[in-house]
Amino acid sequence: MKKLIFDAKDSLLDNGLRVITIKKETQIMSIQIGVSIGAMYESIEEKGISHFIEHMLFKGTAFRSNETLNNDLEFLGGEYNAYTDYKATIYSISALEEEISSSLDLLSDMIINSSFKEEEIERERGVILSEARSSLDDVENLTFKKLNEIAFVNSPLRWDIIGEEKNIKSFNREQLIRFYNKFYTPQNSILVMVSSLDHSEALSKINSKFGSWKGEFSNKNSIIVEKNNPTIKTTIKRDIEQSSIAYLYTFHDLPKEKELPLKILNHKLGESANSILFRELREKLGLAYDVYTDLDMTPQIKTMAIYTAVSEENISSAMEAIDRCIEDIKNKKIRFNDDTVNLMSKVHKTAVISTIEDSTDLANYVLHQALEKENIHAYIEDMKALENISSKSIYDVANIVLENPTIHILKNEID
Repeated sequence: MKKLIFDAKDSLLDNGLRVITIKKETQIMSIQIGVSIGAMYESIEEKGISHFIEHMLFKGTAFRSNETLNNDLEFLGGEYNAYTDYKATIYSISALEEEISSSLDLLSDMIINSSFKEEEIERERGVILSEARSSLDDVENLTFKKLNEIAFVNSPLRWDIIGEEKNIKSFNREQLIRFYNKFYTPQNSILVMVSSLDHSEALSKINSKFGSWKGEFSNKNSIIVEKNNPTIKTTIKRDIEQSSIAYLYTFHDLPKEKELPLKILNHKLGESANSILFRELREKLGLAYDVYTDLDMTPQIKTMAIYTAVSEENISSAMEAIDRCIEDIKNKKIRFNDDTVNLMSKVHKTAVISTIEDSTDLANYVLHQALEKENIHAYIEDMKALENISSKSIYDVANIVLENPTIHILKNEID
């Protein structure tokens, strides 16, 4: 088990920025900073503003133009990225260790000194609108967008992270800067760095770039937590070759000790390449090329989804097969035994080791655990808990979670 524990140190800068340094033998370092603001904290009028600001942080600073900033990022020779999710906005750089100082300089400049020039805002507005419209052309994305709209009335999960088109069109510089100044503060952020540097040296380098960052913590909007609406609804889209089916379940009241059995259930139901749904819909019935489940255990989200795409004439058959698989699990006709738990133990250990060995994946894992105030070594607890998982606990959680789904069917418009 010792091989599964990485060397991490948790520190706090004088300005309130939480820093987690991870020391490992590597030539590739990774620096990731998470700002604890995302789509779930936005008001209706703000939907999309977190994502818009994420884009703007690449469009120039007080010291670098758009072109200079992106040339400098490119010149690192590694990978740089950013994304906005429901609860946080993440910025990352992974490169050779010799680029640590340059990477910290660039990230700190972006986070602290972004300029939000009017011409860049207008240019990026068009990019984001194009991104939003492109997502509507993607059947899978559109399926989940409509699924969430059907499933929720007040939950922020109802709205796309990218935002409403009318909002994207209306955001002005003053709004963007006000939101940025309110939430892009050291006390509302966490930085994780994975490198071979000693903790003290790593912290010193981070402090030299981020120590001057100022700003006080601001209260965020409370998050509305809502159970899914159990219903079935069909929507229409013109000129699509295949129809899609998506199920959604929520499990906000599920006890913590039942989350690990749920992970095992999810893996066997639709996450693995040899899953129950894959074997039934693709291998046995030949109804679908792709079928999978998606489990989000993030606090205040807690969703499990099933997705597949089939020809229109096979919609009913596919839904009957999905429902049959679920009922067979709940009624113990599909067996979970010691082999199931042993397999999950191997899968979990493989995933853990893969994450620990990759600097970027490790930084991202630790950052998200920290943002959610979870133990960064929680996977060790899961490894131990797997030893006590029984088939009964898997059946129990199936009967709790796999009830009263929201079901969305997307099909082609017929002239």
